[in-house]
Amino acid sequence: MAEASQENVFTRALRVALSHPGLSLMMFLEYAIWGAYQPSLSDYVTKTLGFTGAQLGWLYAALPLAVMFAPFTGGQVADRWLPAQIALAICQLAGGVLLIILGGVKTFGAMMALLLAYSVLYAPTLALTNTLALKHVDDPERDFGAIRVWGTLGWIAANLVLSAMRTQLGSGEWPYFDAFILAGVLSLVMGLLSFGLPHTPPAKEHVDPLAFRRALVLFKNPSYTVFFIVAFIVATELQLYYVLTFPYLSEIGRVTEYVNERTIPAWMTIAQVAEIFVMAFLLPYALPRWGVRTCMLIGIMAWPVRYFVFAAAWPLYEQMPSMVWASIAALALHGFCYVFFFVVAFIYTDMVAPPDIRASAQTLINVAVLGLGLLIGSWFAGFLKDFFTEEQQTDWFKVFIVPALITVVGGVIFALFFREDRSQSAEQPAG
Repeated sequence: MAEASQENVFTRALRVALSHPGLSLMMFLEYAIWGAYQPSLSDYVTKTLGFTGAQLGWLYAALPLAVMFAPFTGGQVADRWLPAQIALAICQLAGGVLLIILGGVKTFGAMMALLLAYSVLYAPTLALTNTLALKHVDDPERDFGAIRVWGTLGWIAANLVLSAMRTQLGSGEWPYFDAFILAGVLSLVMGLLSFGLPHTPPAKEHVDPLAFRRALVLFKNPSYTVFFIVAFIVATELQLYYVLTFPYLSEIGRVTEYVNERTIPAWMTIAQVAEIFVMAFLLPYALPRWGVRTCMLIGIMAWPVRYFVFAAAWPLYEQMPSMVWASIAALALHGFCYVFFFVVAFIYTDMVAPPDIRASAQTLINVAVLGLGLLIGSWFAGFLKDFFTEEQQTDWFKVFIVPALITVVGGVIFALFFREDRSQSAEQPAG
């Protein structure tokens, strides 16, 4: 079974990509766009433009806000009036133009307005790409993962390209923010290619954007309630990693020539490489044997380990440059953080939800985690950076010790109060 699991991710991903090249390229570009600008935006706006932590938090809150309202905006347009591939093309073409304009914006007000407008266009595409892939692959249950892994590869590729641009072309010195320019070009390319994707007409019946309300019945299960609360808490701390890791590495990287604004995008792809490795090799083995509770607990506790490493490195990095490499190595914990908690969380939600409300249950957890959780996390990240910054110097030990302690508390709550019915895992394939 282990060989079959590996085939599902690698050999099958290649085979499915050859069978559905358009869908694989679609997913590759979808996440390459996001990955091109998201990690490095925080360093650019705080160092180059001098934005405050609060302003940084608002910028990163734009996409979670748009995700929360996507079912009422672009989602309704795609569901009721336009074929999915046409809606995707329009959103990406318009979004590409906005990203290129954003590359030259230097003031917070203009950047916030344009980034929010862009996020309103991009947020529906996350669901549209899933819809297209699920609709047109031969075996959605087995093939979707093989398509989705190309999204992670796209994120990795975009950051490697950005590092190459800064190293070889000096794009970091351009009067424009190179990451927005790269993302904009990728978005325009995807918009044009989307017209050639398989035709996917809108749903005939009205789609209720509040359909996730049906899943509220799951809260009658005390363990699901504990799981949901802890998932929300962990999601807020997830955004701290996305918002603050780049400027943190930029600070401690001063003691080595190998970690700087040019190379950090490439270094940060360690997290996505680890994500693929854990998804391919460890999760298929661990989940059937250890169960949901143990896997998610490992995932929760991987967060404070990484944050404790980040915090410990700050007061020591000048005397011990090896602490910089300890922080770089800690990026690999993202594989456990994300896969063992969030991926298993989506699997668990599907396991406990009755068949007729599974889609609603997935929507509910997505709204809580990728919407409200990341939204609050964005503001919290900005607050922490401002609170622990004096005379333009951030105390990163204090910044990262806070999410470390919060996630430890979340792990303790989960360990004490979550109970798993292992019979629900009986249908999960062995690794």
